Amino acid sequence: MFDVIIAGCGPTGALLAAELRLHDVRVLVLEKETEPVSFVRIVGLHIRSIELMAMRGLLDRILEHGRKRPAGGFFAAIDKPVPEGLDSAHTYLLGIPQPVIVRLLEEHAVRLGAQVRRGCAVAGFEQDDDGVTVELADGEQLRSRYLVGCDGARSTVRKLLGVGFPGEPARTETLMGEMEVGVPREEIAAKVAEVRETHQRFWLRPFGEEVYSVLVPAAGVSDRAEPPTIEDFRQQLRVITGTDFGVHSPRWLSRFGDATRLAERYRVGRVLLAGDAAHIHPPIGGQGLNLGVQDAFNLGWKLAAQVRGWAPEPLLDTYQAERHPVAEDVLDNTRAQTELLSTEPGPQAVRRLLTELMDFDEVNRHLIEKITAIGIRYDFGAGPDLLGRRLRDIGLKQGHLYDRLHRGRGLVLDRTERLTVEGWSDRVDLIADPTAALDVPAVLLRPDGHVAWIGEHQQDLDDHLSRWFGLP
Repeated sequence: MFDVIIAGCGPTGALLAAELRLHDVRVLVLEKETEPVSFVRIVGLHIRSIELMAMRGLLDRILEHGRKRPAGGFFAAIDKPVPEGLDSAHTYLLGIPQPVIVRLLEEHAVRLGAQVRRGCAVAGFEQDDDGVTVELADGEQLRSRYLVGCDGARSTVRKLLGVGFPGEPARTETLMGEMEVGVPREEIAAKVAEVRETHQRFWLRPFGEEVYSVLVPAAGVSDRAEPPTIEDFRQQLRVITGTDFGVHSPRWLSRFGDATRLAERYRVGRVLLAGDAAHIHPPIGGQGLNLGVQDAFNLGWKLAAQVRGWAPEPLLDTYQAERHPVAEDVLDNTRAQTELLSTEPGPQAVRRLLTELMDFDEVNRHLIEKITAIGIRYDFGAGPDLLGRRLRDIGLKQGHLYDRLHRGRGLVLDRTERLTVEGWSDRVDLIADPTAALDVPAVLLRPDGHVAWIGEHQQDLDDHLSRWFGLP
């Protein structure tokens, strides 16, 4: 008997398992693939995801495997500088190979005590008042209190659950891969600069000795289960640029479309959805992996509270209430960005206008905060603007705030030195620090770093501790 079974050991599933293990939840992760993916696709961690890694003590190790670049030029690939004074200690994008980040997060989960079984595909499940019976493809049956589908865009869990996945099918498709080239680097750079004046869905970027990352529009929309061939790349490169650059010896080849869909519900009884199982969208802006990672941080402590028996009645339902609107916003901004990549005169005119508007700091800042997820504000009711937002990694009398969040617990940061968390000390930590870089008397932080209360009176704090962390 497990407390939680997670289908899928990608970044979302692995991180969710780790978050649950911080609270001693018995976790089993089922991954249908027998081996991790071998191709080296680079993904980007945006500011908020980097902050979350710092909050769990993972960032230093992840930084060893990544490359920093400025946190600007993301929205529809419109090249604008990073606004000054972004509210974070980590104002950069971290590029990292996808197999590496998955491995690091899986190792983190296993180190905390999660079990991972590869070559195990979920074939069916039934839920009742006490738990979920999960059937594997080989007929084995497992029992858990909850099941979470983190099994990707074609989620078996979502389909078996009968949750609708409305949206739009792919209208365009893009080829992406890594391969060697047969022409000089200077010739490639000149041609890329020329073509990208009108085609934003195109690039050749150096990736090691004689190896390039190649992105080029496909001829049409096809079955994504069928990988493209090197000849597909050559043909489309000739169509777009007039040359195929002598590409050869591919390391890996893939295709992706611009399908955009959002699950109608994130929870049905004891079964939940997260990551690509709950939402898919075009990769423009690089938000997909980040959106799933942030789902896991939002869900992990709430599901753990439910398992441990101290969750207030509506707590688990706040997962959908908070994360579904965030996904809606990401889907909308990727729809907008996709339109701005079109070579048609209308979208190109809008793109030129937006490029001008982004010279205004407020516009550029708003779009960067949207893409990097540091602008998210959950609806916790009326209160100061900081309520519902994440708190940056501020300095304390000893160390920094995020160093005190490694255990995934709530935290009261008290500048008045008069407050207490007596009754909740098994779930919430207290830091009394009059020197903390806050402009309010005290805050209550949830385990995901969002501000759940601002004030200075003990009774008011107790009411909010009960709201988020149950009765004492």
